[in-house]
Amino acid sequence: MLPFRILAYDTPMPKLRLKPTGMRLHDWMAYEGNYWADEGLEVEYLWDVINATYEYGGVPYKERPQDQPFVQGQEVVCNACAWGSVANAGAGMGKFSDEAYGIARHAIFVRPDSRIHRPEDLAGVEIGVALRAGSHFSVPLSLEPCLPLDQIKPKNVGGHGTRLQVLLSGEVEASNLLDPEISMAEELGLRKVLEGTFNTLWWVDPGMDKQALAAYFRVLDRAEQELKRDPARYLPLWKYSIPRSFQDRQWDFSRFHEGEHFVYERFPMDKYLELMDQMSRWGLDNLMDRKEYEQLVLAPA
Repeated sequence: MLPFRILAYDTPMPKLRLKPTGMRLHDWMAYEGNYWADEGLEVEYLWDVINATYEYGGVPYKERPQDQPFVQGQEVVCNACAWGSVANAGAGMGKFSDEAYGIARHAIFVRPDSRIHRPEDLAGVEIGVALRAGSHFSVPLSLEPCLPLDQIKPKNVGGHGTRLQVLLSGEVEASNLLDPEISMAEELGLRKVLEGTFNTLWWVDPGMDKQALAAYFRVLDRAEQELKRDPARYLPLWKYSIPRSFQDRQWDFSRFHEGEHFVYERFPMDKYLELMDQMSRWGLDNLMDRKEYEQLVLAPA
């Protein structure tokens, strides 16, 4: 853990525009506790984009809500699965930072009356995912030990809440969910077929101020240490991650998982090489115009 400290700067740091994924509590802890002020940061949460990513439909790549700030040339601090952050950089949408990473969960669920009980039962079954995002890449990651790749069938249905909604409605037989939808699905009585973890990386504008990004990471690290000490205290903050279409229900946040964890260490090169090999094997590197590490990573300060 890096020591928490208050720093003084000769010139004010730039305002950060944030688009959290909703998979972790750290951003909400910093929002409610104003941890940003202790690092001299001024931040703006892009609530319209955040809420849109929870419930968008099966739109094409570069038309997803999270893509729009990058397509429009706006400066934003975003986060995505490690595969997605690297692939987005390779497709001309920003850079990824290797200064920190996350450990997130995913789980494939079915309805309680489904015939599917084992991973092998998912052969040829369409699985709801968000295109070229963590829920998409983690499907072949988790299923290729069990099934041939041509029997693994991700279906682009859209954002976090959309994947839960289309599973409940019967539009798909299975959906790959992330936090907090995993906990929501458990509370709704849906059946988990398999679960696993994957890494996330921060996805930023190529001109990102390195000093501001380091301060941002210190805030997340502070939240990580507090979350480890007392996770139950912060579980009610999942209220910020609940899609609008599910907000009428009274969720028992005390039973929710604490979600993604933050690791303030450099993303190992062997992990980068592994994910590049995986994307190539799965045919999900085909929209990358650039693939060299030095071309994709945000240069160090």
